[in-house]
Amino acid sequence: MRLSQMLLVTLRDDPAEAEIKSHKLLLRAGYIRRIGSGVYAYLPLMWRVLQKISQIVREEMNATGAQECLLPQIQPAELWQESGRWETYTKAEGIMFSLVDRQQRELGLGPTHEEVITAIAKDMVKSYRQLPTHLYQIQTKFRDEIRPRFGLMRGREFIMKDGYSFHSSVESLKETYQDMDKAYRNIFSRCGLSFRAVEADSGAIGGSGSQEFMVLAEAGEDDIVYTADGKYAANVEKAVSLPAQVVKSPFNSYEKKATPNSETIIKVTEFLGCSATNIVKNVLYQAVYDSGKTVLILVNIRGDQDVNEVKLNNELVKLAPNYQAKTILSLTVPDQNAQQKWATNPLPLGYISPNLSDDYIAKSEQVESTFLRLADKTVIDLENFVTGADESGYHVMGANWGKEFTLPSLIVDIRKAKVGDRGVHDSSQILETARGIEVGHIFQLGTKYSEAMNATYTAEDGTEKPFVMGCYGIGVSRLAQSAVEQCHDQDGIIWPIAIAPYHVTIVVPNITDEGQMKVAEKLYQELNQAGIEALFDDRDERAGVKFKDADLIGIPYRIVTGRSLKEGKVELVTRATKESQNIAIEEVVKILLDKLKNNS
Repeated sequence: MRLSQMLLVTLRDDPAEAEIKSHKLLLRAGYIRRIGSGVYAYLPLMWRVLQKISQIVREEMNATGAQECLLPQIQPAELWQESGRWETYTKAEGIMFSLVDRQQRELGLGPTHEEVITAIAKDMVKSYRQLPTHLYQIQTKFRDEIRPRFGLMRGREFIMKDGYSFHSSVESLKETYQDMDKAYRNIFSRCGLSFRAVEADSGAIGGSGSQEFMVLAEAGEDDIVYTADGKYAANVEKAVSLPAQVVKSPFNSYEKKATPNSETIIKVTEFLGCSATNIVKNVLYQAVYDSGKTVLILVNIRGDQDVNEVKLNNELVKLAPNYQAKTILSLTVPDQNAQQKWATNPLPLGYISPNLSDDYIAKSEQVESTFLRLADKTVIDLENFVTGADESGYHVMGANWGKEFTLPSLIVDIRKAKVGDRGVHDSSQILETARGIEVGHIFQLGTKYSEAMNATYTAEDGTEKPFVMGCYGIGVSRLAQSAVEQCHDQDGIIWPIAIAPYHVTIVVPNITDEGQMKVAEKLYQELNQAGIEALFDDRDERAGVKFKDADLIGIPYRIVTGRSLKEGKVELVTRATKESQNIAIEEVVKILLDKLKNNS
């Protein structure tokens, strides 16, 4: 492609809208243009990158026996209502674009396609003899993000590969799940990226287990924790660990004591001279279920620990049937305005005890009349602990479960794992942290959707059984920007060869020099004939502008027809290392073919 004929406009300054380096570079280098909030046009250079990523995905997916299809972007609400996710996606999470057509039918723009594919399987797959089957697509998806940001990282429209498998047994599902684990590792390795596979929370997709694939980058939105032995890695939302050892309590008898201005854990430890591990912290949450019922939750957790709200949300969703509900619409720490709607008296915030009285809750049809009490595992074995006294400015010390306070019957793991904790698999391993960008996620869905949508097949014994399902996604457009976030320097993008829009760019410093143009034209033809994708910068621009653009755009190799032509040579520059060498014109094709082969 000749740059004089390409739609390419580069920018010298960072656009005001861009927050992270990859977003800035893609805009400056002319790969994308913003059309609206969270909506971007993929310009010619970017489309070539996306096509290359998509081709790698196709090759690896096809190698597993998966079949490509294309599913509708617009989906009937009835399918989502049947699965029970319409309220979750349109109200609780609010991420689905929903609309009403001229016939007053509710529709949604697909953020994901579990319901659609399950409906297809229900209609077409009748017998165990048709199982397992695995379909995938590469498709535009939509999410009504509250705050679109970071360009293609968190957009409202994006390109995604998603696949769905159907099985007659969990064992069969696990085989495909392992196939996808291998295929995804191949995909990200072939794309030239440094990544880590981590245990993950399944979120609104659901299922019994899932794994994320993270491209490691400082600008990543996700925190991951891992151990140095490589045997454990997880998204912090899912991570488990062994907390620090409890320091022996300095208190031997129960006592109530004035602790003025000690509403935080740090202030309590300083005032009483104890460890945060000796404190039972009581945190109040407010959950609104899709049945309209508001439930007040009191969580007991060790003073040096924090509540993992993703884990807490998951525990509360399990309890939804108790409140005639399917899911949670919101989970918050109620501020004073929220408390005024249900509290009979101001709560002693910062001084709440595990036995906070239900009398604080006013009688109402919308609000559950008792606190839902949950205890994190970290508080079970605490002895002679410190906690609130249900009176502002006072704590109690030397308290014990079964004496002064009642341990809740619901014991759960809802603490947030953190750096410095010990590994569960090996207590000598200490958790470390890194930041990552989620580019892939695989799920073992089980029968969540097939049971909800009554999607069954005839088993070998003649009975009707629900499909066992798996789900596998890759953010194609997000992967492209993740590569830029991981691969750049102060001058611009450094594309991995496998997904670069072109392999080499030919730069002519002076297009009025017939000798330079003649050699450049000859190399352009020879390179393309040899299967080396060449970009020809034949623009009437200053040499400095062309070199800056070449670095900014990030093509792996650059050929310059400059001063060395007098010696029958051209300059070959490697973008990643800035290494430069003069090579004979007749050797250019062979040398580049060798470089591409060695980096494939």
